[in-house]
Order: sequence, then C-alpha cells, then structure tokens
Amino acid sequence: MPTPRRAATEAEIAAMASGIRLRIIRLTFSEALTNKELAERLDRDPATMLHHVRKLVDTGFLEALPARRGTRGAKEIPYRSTGLSWHLDSSDRGIDQAVFEAYLAEIADVGFDEVHQTRMVVQVPDEQIAEFEARLTELLDDFISRPADPAAKRTAIYLSKYPSR
Repeated sequence: MPTPRRAATEAEIAAMASGIRLRIIRLTFSEALTNKELAERLDRDPATMLHHVRKLVDTGFLEALPARRGTRGAKEIPYRSTGLSWHLDSSDRGIDQAVFEAYLAEIADVGFDEVHQTRMVVQVPDEQIAEFEARLTELLDDFISRPADPAAKRTAIYLSKYPSR
C-alpha cells in the first residue's frame, strides 16, 4: 500500500517550484552539505545558494545540523534533507516543471554515457490506472524507506507518465 501523502501547502509548493531547490533536496538526502559545498556542486554563487537553503529550511525540507569548523576555522552549518518532499502530494504544474528542470540539469552534469534510459508504451485500461500508479509508488516507497547505506552508489530515478498519441 503506498504511503499516504498530504497536500502540500502554498509555501511548500513555492519552495519546491524551483529546479535548483529540488537538486539541493536530492544532494542532501544522504549527505549533509554546507552552503559553500552546495554552491560548489551546483556551480552557483554562495549568496544565491543561501537564499535557496533558507527557503528550504523555513519550509521544513532541510534541517540545519550542529555547526562545525571548516578548513580555515570558519563556522559552517551542514544541512540535510528531512525527506518531507517524498511525503507530499505535490501535483502542481509549477513543481512538475521544476522536477523536469532539475532532471535535465542533472543529466547535463553526468552526461548521457551515465544514463540508462527506457521508453515504453503500455496499454492499461482506465479502471486499472490507479492500481498501476499505486504499484509503482509502492515499489518506490519500499526503496526510499530502507536505511541509507553510506557506501552504496547513489541512483536517481526520473519517472514520467503521459498519454501516448
């Protein structure tokens, strides 16, 4: 049975309606990163990155961990994803566009040689569509709920369902 998801609030939708913020959430899922580390990984200005990080903290998508000392002794705050985005029903067009934007940026970062793609068309009767979607969600819920293995290779999945004309 798929995990029940609650409707996203307007503030949560606004926070997730940004491809860069979705990438921040993904990057901090299994590894806490500082604002500086995020800026470097995403090739962004640290001040701009801090704006995005603060928005994600304010809306509950990121949590600040205890401060640590950086290489030059400066105080750094690492941030980690709370996993909130997985528990929201975020079927909003702005978020859909941000998800696609984040996917394209991530593919550009790794290059097509690292991408395994499959495209297929299935014919599912209307009365079975809900079951089809629930079973896909159940599979993803199973894997997302497993304890993270820090030594495991990180794998990203982009899944899109649309009418085939």
